[in-house]
Amino acid sequence: MNKNTIIGFVLIGLILIGFSWYNSKIFREQERARFVQDSIAAEQAMQAARIEAEKAAELAAAGADSGKTVVVEESFYKDSLLAVASSGTESFSTLENEKVRITYSNKGAQPYSVQIKDYTKWDGSDLMLVKPGAGNFNIQFYTNQLFNTSDLYFSKVSSTDSSVVYRLAVAENAYVEYSYVLLKDTYLVDFDMKLVGMDRYIPKNVRFFDMTWNLDIPRLEKGYDNEKNYSTVVYKYPNESSVEDLGLRKDSAEEDIKTKLSWFAFQQQFFSAIMVSENSFAEGDLSYKFYPENDEDRNLMACEARMVIPYDPAADQNYPFKFYFGPNLYNELKSYDMGFEKIVPLGWGIIGWINRFFIIPFFDLLGRFISDFGLIILLMTIAIKLIISPLTLKSYLSTAKMRVLKPEVDKINAKYPKQEDAMKKQQEIMALYQKTGVSMFGGCLPMLLQFPILFAMFRFFPASFELRQKGFLWADDLSAYDSILDLPFHIPLYGDHVSLFAILMALSMYFYTRINMKDMPSGQDMAGMKFMQVYFMPIFMLVLCNNFSSGLSYYYMLSNLITIGQTWVIRKYFVDEEKIFAKLKEKAASGKVKKSRFQQRLEEMQKQQEMLRKQQDAARKGRK
Repeated sequence: MNKNTIIGFVLIGLILIGFSWYNSKIFREQERARFVQDSIAAEQAMQAARIEAEKAAELAAAGADSGKTVVVEESFYKDSLLAVASSGTESFSTLENEKVRITYSNKGAQPYSVQIKDYTKWDGSDLMLVKPGAGNFNIQFYTNQLFNTSDLYFSKVSSTDSSVVYRLAVAENAYVEYSYVLLKDTYLVDFDMKLVGMDRYIPKNVRFFDMTWNLDIPRLEKGYDNEKNYSTVVYKYPNESSVEDLGLRKDSAEEDIKTKLSWFAFQQQFFSAIMVSENSFAEGDLSYKFYPENDEDRNLMACEARMVIPYDPAADQNYPFKFYFGPNLYNELKSYDMGFEKIVPLGWGIIGWINRFFIIPFFDLLGRFISDFGLIILLMTIAIKLIISPLTLKSYLSTAKMRVLKPEVDKINAKYPKQEDAMKKQQEIMALYQKTGVSMFGGCLPMLLQFPILFAMFRFFPASFELRQKGFLWADDLSAYDSILDLPFHIPLYGDHVSLFAILMALSMYFYTRINMKDMPSGQDMAGMKFMQVYFMPIFMLVLCNNFSSGLSYYYMLSNLITIGQTWVIRKYFVDEEKIFAKLKEKAASGKVKKSRFQQRLEEMQKQQEMLRKQQDAARKGRK
C-alpha cells in the first residue's frame, strides 16, 4: 500500500468521524428542541387546566354561599395519585448537626430554610442563608402529562436524626423518591433522587429532564456595596482545576452553558449555597440579579439555575447530588476536595498563587497564637516589608544615583532650552547615564516586582472570612467599612459615612508620595505627574476605600507608614550620596561602560529619528 493510499484512507476516516460527530450533535439539539416544545405545550395545557380548576373552585364556593349545588370538574392531573398530591397540608422536617440546621418542606420535598450555626448576621441575628420560603427547587417530568415536583406534596417515608426520605407516587407501581442525609460536623448534604418504575411512564425518546433552583440570597453583611462587589454565581467544568463565574461588580448577569458542569454555587461574599452533580449536569443556564439597597425584605440577589439532567430509560435510576450550605472558609471548602475553595476570589495567576501559598498559610499561622486581628495584620505587614526590603533597597539606591546626577541633568536642560533641541538634550542625558552606569529604569523594576503582592493583598482582605465581624480599635468589623460619622445624605461614589481608616490611609499615602517626589526632576513635564501622585491618587484612594474593607485600608496605611520608616533608615544608614557620586565619577572616568541591549536599541532609534529630522529640514529648505 503506497503513501497516497494511506493518506486517502486516513482522510476518509477523519471525514467519517467528523460526520458522525456532527450528526450526533444535531440529533441531541433536535431532541432538546423537541423536548422543550413538548414541555411548553404541556405547561400551557397545565396552566389552562389550573385556571379552569380555580374557576371551578370559585363556582363551588359561590354555590356553597348561595345554597346551590355546583358540579366541579376533577383535578387537571390525569393520574389520580398526582391529583391527590396536588393538594395537601405543608409540613416540615429538620436535619441538624453542629454546623447547620436545614428545614425541609413536604411540598416539593425541598429545602425550606437553612440556618448556619456559630455565625450571625452583622446585626447579631441568626444567620439564615436560606430564609423560610425564599427558594424553590423543582424537577420537571413528562409522562403522559407534565408535572413539577415543587407543586406537589410528597409523603414522608422515613426520618432519623441524620436523614429524611420523601416519596411522590406517580402511579401504583412508580414513584419519585428524594433522600437527604446530613452527617455530623459537615456543611455537606447528600441528596439522592431515585426513579422507581418511571420508565413505564416516561416516553422512550426522552433523554433528559430539567431541574430548576431559584434562591434569594439575603443581605448578611454590614456594607451593601462591599457585599455586592464580592457576590456572584460560580461554576466548574468536569476535570478542570479552575472555576468560572458570571463576573463581579455587575447588577445582573446570565450565562447559557452548553457543556457539562460538575457543580455551581450561589456565592455571597462570605457564604455559599452549592449544588453538585456526581454524574455531571448535561448543560444549563445560570443567572443572578441584585436587589436594590433599599429592598424591603433585605435581599441581596436573586439567583437561578436551570440544569439539564441526563436520563437513561432503565427500570430504576439513582441520581446522586450534594448540597453545600456554609461559609466561604478557604480551608473548609478545600477539605471537601471538589474545588470549592476556588470560589474565594483570591485573584488569578501569580496574585492567586501568592494568596493561596503564602498569605493564607502565614495568616493562619499567626491566628493560632494571636487573637487580635489588628495585631495580626500589623505583624503580617512588617513581615512582607522585610521580605521585599532587598527590592526596596535596590530601588532606593537607583533613585539615589539619579538624584546625585540631578545637577548635571539640570545643566543639560539649561543647555538645550529650545524644543527643537529635545533630541540632542535626550542624547546627552542618555550619554551621561551610560558613562556613569546608571539605568533610568533601575528604580522601576524593583517597584514593579512588588505590585503582585500589593494586588494580592487587595484581593485577600475583602475575601478573608477570618476578618468577618472581628473588631479593632474603632472598627467593629474589619471585613466591612468603619465609620466614625454617619452622614444624613449619600455622596455619589463616596457613600453615607466617613471611614477614619480610609482617611488615615490617604494621609499616609500623601506624605509618602511627598517624600519621594521632592527628589524627582523638575520641569513642566513632571508637574502633571507630581499632581497626579501627590494629590489625585490619595483623594482617589480615599473615595475608593471609604466603602471597602477597613482591614484593607488599615493594611495600606501600615504599609505606607512602614515604607516611610524604611526610607528614613535607608537614607540614614545605607546610602551615602557623596560616596555614590564619587563612584559614579570614577566609573565615568574609567570609560568601561557596558551598554545594555535596551540602551543600544534606544540609541539606534534616536539616531534614526535625528536622521529623519535632518532629511525633513533639508526637504523644507529645498522647497523654499
